[in-house]
Amino acid sequence: MNIIKRNNVKILGQGKKTMLLAHGFGCDQNMWRFIIPAFEDDFKIVVFDYVGCGKSDLSAYHAERYSELQGYAQDVLEICNTLQLEDVTFVGHSVSCMIGVLAAIEQPNFFSNLIFIGPSACYVNDTNYLGGFSRQDLEGLLDVMDNNYLGWATYLAPVVMKNEDKPELTKELQDSFCSTDPIITRKFAEVTFFSDNREDLSQLSKPCLVMQCSEDAIAPDTVGQYIHNQIQDSTFVKMKATGHCPHLSHPKETIAIIKNYLKTHDH
Repeated sequence: MNIIKRNNVKILGQGKKTMLLAHGFGCDQNMWRFIIPAFEDDFKIVVFDYVGCGKSDLSAYHAERYSELQGYAQDVLEICNTLQLEDVTFVGHSVSCMIGVLAAIEQPNFFSNLIFIGPSACYVNDTNYLGGFSRQDLEGLLDVMDNNYLGWATYLAPVVMKNEDKPELTKELQDSFCSTDPIITRKFAEVTFFSDNREDLSQLSKPCLVMQCSEDAIAPDTVGQYIHNQIQDSTFVKMKATGHCPHLSHPKETIAIIKNYLKTHDH
């Protein structure tokens, strides 16, 4: 199995240390393009597409493997192993935050720290826990995906992006949703929205940064705060950036927060 081809892995940058950028649901590595130039001098930057996303090898998709987030965490670990990475700064967006948690619990030796952009450990509201959605909400969303895939993408993209003054970004996200295989994306949506990783957080032994966006309909404030409280060595930053994709909508603020964190937390 050619892991590099399977996950469309690209390596950029000049630095000795490694930064691994992991995209969110319905996205691909292209979503990092505004962030990469700021770190190219100091880091070797690794970007990739999860199987089923972007320009990954679709023939490598197996429904059983990717029926839980652990399958995607294996992608991350196999990339680290193939490239013989160590002391990686893992930067995950959205669902990739918990994929990073699972990977770092399983093989902590690959990672030095983790940076989470818009993380959620569980999207479904529970007793004494506000995830942001009822189970009915999410089942309704999956029904729309089944019955009107284009309509689903048109509805969800502006909710996720939430920057009405930048319609081109909403269109880009919508196009990204529509460019993936609908069956795989539907499965990934189900795995993303119905995963519950709350119990995993306390097992994370690495320092991490929780970047919480403002007015984030996908991962509200309560969720970011919950993650921060559960992880022993974590730093919480509330962003001015609105929406769920600050690396696209507010790259300057995103870069500044990451750089500031790494100044004090990079060994």
